[in-house]
Amino acid sequence: MTSPRVGVFGLLGAGNIGNDGSLEAVLGYLRAEHPEAVVDAMCGGPEAVTARYGIPATRLHWYRGEYRTASRAGAVAAKGLGKLVDVVRTAAWVRRHDVVIVPGTGVLETTLPLRPWGFPYALFLLCATGRLLRTRVALVSVGAGTIGNRPTRVLTRWSTRLAAYRSYRDTMSRDAMRAMGVDTTRDEVYEDIVFALPAPAASAPAGPPGPVCVGVMDFHGSNDERDRAEEIHRRYLDGTTRFVRALAEEGRPVRLLIGDELDLPVAEAILDAVGSPLVTVAETASLADLMKETAAAGAVVATRYHNLICALKTGTPTLALSYSAKSDTLMARMGLGAYCHPARETDAGRLLAQFRELERRSAELRRVLAERNLDADRRVERQFAALTAALFPTADHAPTLREAP
Repeated sequence: MTSPRVGVFGLLGAGNIGNDGSLEAVLGYLRAEHPEAVVDAMCGGPEAVTARYGIPATRLHWYRGEYRTASRAGAVAAKGLGKLVDVVRTAAWVRRHDVVIVPGTGVLETTLPLRPWGFPYALFLLCATGRLLRTRVALVSVGAGTIGNRPTRVLTRWSTRLAAYRSYRDTMSRDAMRAMGVDTTRDEVYEDIVFALPAPAASAPAGPPGPVCVGVMDFHGSNDERDRAEEIHRRYLDGTTRFVRALAEEGRPVRLLIGDELDLPVAEAILDAVGSPLVTVAETASLADLMKETAAAGAVVATRYHNLICALKTGTPTLALSYSAKSDTLMARMGLGAYCHPARETDAGRLLAQFRELERRSAELRRVLAERNLDADRRVERQFAALTAALFPTADHAPTLREAP
């Protein structure tokens, strides 16, 4: 059999560390299990993907201002033209591949603000042209949620139906797609593929408690809360700032973590408001950097989903500032369901009380996390084995590689 041509697709290389971690996990799988595969990407930040991972990459959208608000007539026209051009561009890219993998991330959810003609439209083009051109498109361990906005819901439902292979990172995601009218009878639930990445081992610090890592986020609510976005953001920022200040006043070192370039102004605002040398911002360009920080911490309080995964994977007691049911589900699966605090209603006093309870049970929770991480590792292994069976048949079955789903 000739070398399979594999594409990876998504908002990759665009500044979100979690998305890039999902790409890194899939590339690690391909290089270990299918080294003969010829891999390239269609993504949000092609230059960054090529520089970091050494694979050719194509820009996801023809119009470079896709995610900027278009107010002038010229910008509106260019954005509209881009939608038509992207049909041809996407089809031409898909045609060159035997398999296209969408690696993890919350591609089927709207827990953060999202316009239907941005990524949901791009994902629909991918899955539709994949079906038309007989290129198998795989949505691998993706996150999903019930979607209120009708155009986004329709595009997402059809994207999911047209994909040749689907798996989810939790049962909640599969249930959401079933509720939206997708037949999920043959779809499996595994684990977020970021759990496949290597992590440094965490150990209970000797002597005084270690530093506290606080993962912050440029949080403004969900796609359906745009009218309350600024109010939600102010409450989140104020509560998080008060919490960090209280820790600093107790003499605790605090490391602020980000998971996206958009989060840096939030970290800097907290740093300026607290004004303590005990509070610093960690330089994190990858999930590996995040895991080094969380492995060295005595405890972690984090908002972004993949910041939570990094902390949990290193076995560090973690409290979630939860903005979505996916965070609650993850924490419950890892045995820390009692340690979730609503990000929309961040209350420094209640958060401190939960944090102190978390630290009091630190040794016990580290043992729980060690056991749950072994289970997560096994689920990821099963995911990659299933992916190989579905998308990379042996030489005896080579003719089926490009069969329609």
